[in-house]
Amino acid sequence: AATKLASAEKLMYFCTDQLGLEQDFEQKQMPDGKLLVDGFLLCIDVSRGMNRNFDDQLKFVSNLYNQLAKTKKPIVVVLTKCDEGVERYIRDAHTFALSKKNLQVVETSARSNVNVDLAFSTLVQLIDKSRGKTKIIPYFEALKQQSQQIAAAKDKYEWLVGRIVKNHNEMWSNVSRKMQSSPEYQDYVYLEGTQKAKKLFLQHVHRLKQEHIERRRKMYLAVLPQAFEALIPDLDEIDHLSCVKVEKLLETKPDFLKWFVVLEETPWDATSHIDNMENERIPFDLMETQPAEQLYEAHLEKLRNERKRAEMRRAFKENLETSPFITPGKPWEEARSFIMNEDFYMWLEESIYMDIYSKHQKQIIEKAKEEFQELLLEYSELFYELELDAKPSKEKMGVIQDVLGEEQRFKALQKLQAERDALILKHIHFVYHPTKETCPSCPLCVDSKIEHLISSRFIRPSERNQKNLLSDPNIDRLNLVILGKDGLARELANEIRALCTNDDKYVIEGKMYELSLRPIEGNVRLPVNSFQTPTFQPHGCLCLYNSKESLSYVVESIEKSRESTIGRRDNHLVHLPLTLILVNKRGDTSGETLHSLIQQGQQIASKLQCVFLDPAAAGIGYGRNINEKQISQVLKGLLDSKRNLNLVSSTSTIKDLADVDLRIVMCLMCGDPFNADDILLPILQSQTYRPSQCGSSSSV
Repeated sequence: AATKLASAEKLMYFCTDQLGLEQDFEQKQMPDGKLLVDGFLLCIDVSRGMNRNFDDQLKFVSNLYNQLAKTKKPIVVVLTKCDEGVERYIRDAHTFALSKKNLQVVETSARSNVNVDLAFSTLVQLIDKSRGKTKIIPYFEALKQQSQQIAAAKDKYEWLVGRIVKNHNEMWSNVSRKMQSSPEYQDYVYLEGTQKAKKLFLQHVHRLKQEHIERRRKMYLAVLPQAFEALIPDLDEIDHLSCVKVEKLLETKPDFLKWFVVLEETPWDATSHIDNMENERIPFDLMETQPAEQLYEAHLEKLRNERKRAEMRRAFKENLETSPFITPGKPWEEARSFIMNEDFYMWLEESIYMDIYSKHQKQIIEKAKEEFQELLLEYSELFYELELDAKPSKEKMGVIQDVLGEEQRFKALQKLQAERDALILKHIHFVYHPTKETCPSCPLCVDSKIEHLISSRFIRPSERNQKNLLSDPNIDRLNLVILGKDGLARELANEIRALCTNDDKYVIEGKMYELSLRPIEGNVRLPVNSFQTPTFQPHGCLCLYNSKESLSYVVESIEKSRESTIGRRDNHLVHLPLTLILVNKRGDTSGETLHSLIQQGQQIASKLQCVFLDPAAAGIGYGRNINEKQISQVLKGLLDSKRNLNLVSSTSTIKDLADVDLRIVMCLMCGDPFNADDILLPILQSQTYRPSQCGSSSSV
């Protein structure tokens, strides 16, 4: 029969949360009367108690055992409070159990929840022999397993909290309700209890809040240097002010509230301002923190360093400008020892000085080149007696350098001899071929500026006028002068006529044109060889040559023709479209002679500002000086020139423009210290302004 025990007013416990918190749980007492007992847990406290003798406790337990043994019920010895256990007490308890029919001993700790279940399961196995035998684990080994189990459960629970809780404003009541059904939550609460689960939640929320505050603080501190730059950029204003005075100074700035916000409650990280994500202004009480003070000191130091570096730059530039050792073209390696000192190296990197030096060199080199160009203009007589191709011999270059050698402007480019020689050659080329392309001021040549200015203000005539002009019957006629020596002009005229119809018509792009040719081979100052007659007004001129002598004849004839019209109202021959052509010499289509003639022809064409055509390829148009393709190209170009001439003079005839009452000649020099726009603007804004009929892009 089972042993009966009295249980009056005994409280029933169901979980560890009830310990010490009985009032927070439903209180349920054991039934009145007597209980049936199937086994006993004989507990021995192995901790060091206050005012308690362990030997006396062991005697009491021994007597209690003697009473329980009479019931013949299973008994398990349970050592409690092993987390504070004394080694001797534990050893004596085991000795006691061995002396009493080898009782089973379970070492437990209710506080750590170690082996508590094992104690009951061991007794149950003794009561019910059908159950498998339970392995009894020593306290410290069980504690280790328990710690591993709790650590694993804690990791899973913390992972669950981290996945669910993303905001530091979350409440435990809401979160615990969400986690109620999660096994990670249930396992941890079973092992550690609800209070520890809540404590981990609060720690996670606090960590989220601190991380949020830290992000806001970093954002404010990142913007603070920009606020300093905007509000107090002047070193003189703050150089000797303390942080407290700087704070007062900041409040007086007009843009203070653009950068800062003054809160009623402080510090800012303990107020609701941390959650005001729309307001990104800096809390002003942040200025009282050490990181803000350090940023202010860094701003102050930055301003001081910038001032010092600027002073170093100025001092270095002054050294460059005043040092007699710095000349155009001198390498940095040679100049460094003359102009650098220790102070320079302390404040700026050498690369910065090299950049300043490079810019200074560029300036003095440009200035030296301009002054050298002036020197060349002053000694213009040195360049008058050169060959036609404007290539001076070594002897001539030596003479030029000897004459200029004593001039300081010549010596200034001593370290840039190659560039100095190039400037001399360029000047010679310009003297013999004065165009905007060869101008020393290119691309700032005055001719280019004026052409651009006039073309940008030129308004084309209406479509109606264009149609009327294109239908003008005069456009269907081409008058062409052919200039050549030793039969070249007559021979080409015959070849062109051979390509015409019986009535001297020539087809260009599918349209028929009347072609009138005037070959000239003699002195153009004679009336019989004149470019223009009462019945023949040329639209263009083909200039033929096949030798140096015939090229000289062409140049002299063109110059004589232009000279004869200077001062006359019908001076349109000055701007007559020219085409210079090197024709084949029978049996000599290659070699040095041909190459030299092509080169000379190109130079003359550049000087005369006309088109140059290479000689016809061998085998094309056998027996002819130039081929049919080149003839068509020349005639088409003349036709386009004639159309443009009529187009720009739509509102007046050549005679009208020749009979004007007032002519103004302006001379502008490249490099003059004033703008061509300022001089020409009054003319170009005139209502009567229109482009010149001569076809020049720089005349009106």
